[in-house]
Amino acid sequence: MKRILFAAAAALSTTLPAFSHATLEVKQAELNSTYKAVMRIGHGCNGQATLKVRITIPEGVISVKPMPKAGWELTTIRGDYAKTYDYYGPKSEGVKEIIWTGSLEDQHYDEFVFRGRITDAFEDGQTIHFPTVQECADGSNDWVEIPAEGQDPHDLDGPAPALLLNAGGHAHH
Repeated sequence: MKRILFAAAAALSTTLPAFSHATLEVKQAELNSTYKAVMRIGHGCNGQATLKVRITIPEGVISVKPMPKAGWELTTIRGDYAKTYDYYGPKSEGVKEIIWTGSLEDQHYDEFVFRGRITDAFEDGQTIHFPTVQECADGSNDWVEIPAEGQDPHDLDGPAPALLLNAGGHAHH
């Protein structure tokens, strides 16, 4: 019986950290493809409900379209891209940040969905980050830290959700 409890505790301890951060459901995407991002929010801020989720879109991810959520207000902040991208014509501006405002109780879990085009601005094997902030009544969880070259993201207090890019076909999802 002790062995079963120990195994269960060990399994739980390895699965809980995945829910303690904002994380992407699918952590890999192909270059020059449309990527459906599902950002998972596993808890609030020190027992408080999450009232706002803000996701910053990295340069090189264009034509972003967030999915509305029932019961949540959806806002986007648009701005100029650092360069013009060619995707069904020239694209020089677009969504730079997505903001959902609503309420997600601390004991609940939810997902926030958007899609965007991963351009050829990146290299095979490159990792990009989607800094994400959960705002609550008395504070926030800031998942915005980007690891330095060679640094383990698990060493960071608030690692930004990461997406590993790889070369592949020209997928359209």
